Amino acid sequence: MDSTLAFTGKADWATNNSRCKLDDQILIKNTLQGDKTAFKELVRKYESQVAATVIGMLGASPEAEDVGQETFIRFYRSLDKFRGDSALGTYLTRIAINLCINELRKRKRTRKYFSNSEHYPIENLPDKHNPGLQREASELVYWGLNQVPVKYRAVIVLRLIDGYTTEETARILELPLGTVLSRLARGQQKLREILKPLYGENKNGIGEKHG
Repeated sequence: MDSTLAFTGKADWATNNSRCKLDDQILIKNTLQGDKTAFKELVRKYESQVAATVIGMLGASPEAEDVGQETFIRFYRSLDKFRGDSALGTYLTRIAINLCINELRKRKRTRKYFSNSEHYPIENLPDKHNPGLQREASELVYWGLNQVPVKYRAVIVLRLIDGYTTEETARILELPLGTVLSRLARGQQKLREILKPLYGENKNGIGEKHG
């Protein structure tokens, strides 16, 4: 890659990132002054990011929709406490992850009395060789994620789906960097084992990321 182009791209990214942060600060200020349209704009900007995190943690479920909405409710209630030390997207992701973990703990307690419909055998999935019934690859990955233990799942979602760096993931989860790295490796291995019967040995449906 041409070094000049690489530098220009990085500069553009930094400029766009700063502009986005400034725009968010203006929207937050306007929201605090009673501008409901400003808050709606914040929701519009970040709802897909929050949705990706929540669905990655909880699967596509009514609970995921509830947690997504609760994320923005919690954010709205704590707007006056947001100091901008981290990017707004990171702040929202932290709220979403914590709410997801609480929801999963609730599910675990409920599972003592009711069967867990979220986990079901691979043989119950549509035949991957039948084009008429084949699930989209992304749906299978999300299904697989919901079979992975929560402590690994959170790292995979933040690192590989949301695209945070390892350092950012560690800050969001308040974990040592080494713990994040080990959980990422272990979680990817578990996900490969789950998806291997569906994708084959060399098509595990999820790429590796480091750094």
